[in-house]
Amino acid sequence: MANQLSNVEKEIEKILPEDIINALQSGYKVFQGESDQLDDLIRHSGILLKKASQRFTTTQLILGIAGIAVVAIIAAKKAADAISDDDTDTSEDHKHTSAKPA
Repeated sequence: MANQLSNVEKEIEKILPEDIINALQSGYKVFQGESDQLDDLIRHSGILLKKASQRFTTTQLILGIAGIAVVAIIAAKKAADAISDDDTDTSEDHKHTSAKPA
């Protein structure tokens, strides 16, 4: 019985820090607008998901993915707010620098 358990543990691939780092780096690059990194993001995320599915239960996977989705939504909202703040600052600068009519 112990021999079977050790065989199963050997078959389960360990989630390495490099797997997580690669997925996060690819995601960051895609978020920054480097659309050519999308293939890398899908590949690295797939590897990470495959390894995670071997280690965690279905419930743990669903909750983990939901947590990641919430973080992604918050990050996208903050990025959108930062962009809109930059746009309003730029338009206010144009208002202050425009010449007054005589």
